[in-house]
Amino acid sequence: MGLAIRYTCLFLFFSSSQVFSQSDCQVLIPEISGQYIGKCKKGFAHGKGLAIGIDRYEGSFKNGYPDGRGTYTWANGEIYDGQWEQGKRNGVGEFTYTEDGKVAFKSGIWEDDKYMGPLPEKPKIISSTSIERYSFQRQGDGNQITINLFINGSNNSGVEDFSILTSSGTPFISGNSQGVQSIVFPLTCKVSYYSWNKMHTSKVYSRFEFQIEQAGRWVLDLHNN
Repeated sequence: MGLAIRYTCLFLFFSSSQVFSQSDCQVLIPEISGQYIGKCKKGFAHGKGLAIGIDRYEGSFKNGYPDGRGTYTWANGEIYDGQWEQGKRNGVGEFTYTEDGKVAFKSGIWEDDKYMGPLPEKPKIISSTSIERYSFQRQGDGNQITINLFINGSNNSGVEDFSILTSSGTPFISGNSQGVQSIVFPLTCKVSYYSWNKMHTSKVYSRFEFQIEQAGRWVLDLHNN
């Protein structure tokens, strides 16, 4: 049944696409420029398509190059499935190859056809008390974290006994925000304070402890119950 479904899908793809020779719709990577089946724009492969030559590529094209999401299969059996930009591996993807007679994988970030390493780990939450929701944003390279406190969608100005305990760095205050700079990552941080509840009827103790592996300029928003 699975094979029948696959053949049906392939038939529908090929029957709804056009088959182009290199002169009709150019693919600008020589190794896959023999035959092209798919979308074309101004004489170049553009959109979803399949290009076959010595190697094979199926996925998104832009101006004749693999661009977007796609799968490239080399003549030696190696495979890359992931993101492309102007014919080069760029973004998130997985490369399958053979090393010492065994199948091996490289999964993570690619830049200009070079493997940069695995995807960085997301911030890890160690514990949370009286925090309704939170969000982390990495805003570029650096070595600091800025912490914003909110309640009912506005800045939480009723905070008392605010404390930041960190594995490294120097605390700072900037307007309504507080944070830590000159951090050596990975960072372990515990934030604690007292704040009014949403109904403004009692003070609530809040605590948020987390760990960040990847260096950068981070922003943490904490919203109270």
